[in-house]
Amino acid sequence: MLGFAILLGFNLLGSWLHLSLHIPLPGNVIGLILFLIALFTKLIKLEWVDTAASWLTGHMMLFFIPFLVGTIVFFPLIGSNWLSIGIGVIGSAVASLLATGYVTTKLLRNGAQGGVE
Repeated sequence: MLGFAILLGFNLLGSWLHLSLHIPLPGNVIGLILFLIALFTKLIKLEWVDTAASWLTGHMMLFFIPFLVGTIVFFPLIGSNWLSIGIGVIGSAVASLLATGYVTTKLLRNGAQGGVE
């Protein structure tokens, strides 16, 4: 229970910082960054949150149900624009693969030459 309270506390702290300081990041991302900093600086021990985090990731699919139900509402819009959506999804996937391959190739060549240019 302590681990869940710690995780929830960081989530709420991140949301509060987002709302009060108008930081251009979502509150839960701010909370995760603060949690990561707390883990690296050993303010929070991994053992304290391990059980709660494992339980939450084990039930992660339940957190996507509202998203999936909300998507059903947009089926008519998706159906009428399926071609442009499909081209966008496939195009962005291909662009990501090409960019990743290009960067990996450059890094491997620089590593084989003994340094970074």
